[in-house]
Amino acid sequence: MLKPLADRIIVKMLEKEETTKSGLIIASKSEEKSQIAQVLRVGTGIDSEGKKIEICVKEGDKVVLSQYAGTTIKYEGEDLIIVKYSDILAVVE
Repeated sequence: MLKPLADRIIVKMLEKEETTKSGLIIASKSEEKSQIAQVLRVGTGIDSEGKKIEICVKEGDKVVLSQYAGTTIKYEGEDLIIVKYSDILAVVE
């Protein structure tokens, strides 16, 4: 697996889903990109000035990203995104 450096975080985008009243989940086919992702790996927490910062997300968290955040890569057949910690807007609880 990739190991992110500094304040970088590796995430995998989650597909948008809609749930019907009866509980069926329907995957969205819309053109709009989902902004919810799952955290796969977290960097060391060093900012651009070399200072230690507290990263408040952990592996497995679902997070909301800013719309055009990160760098998309393909690694071992999976589409992943490497984002800066500041590109994470919220944790989904």
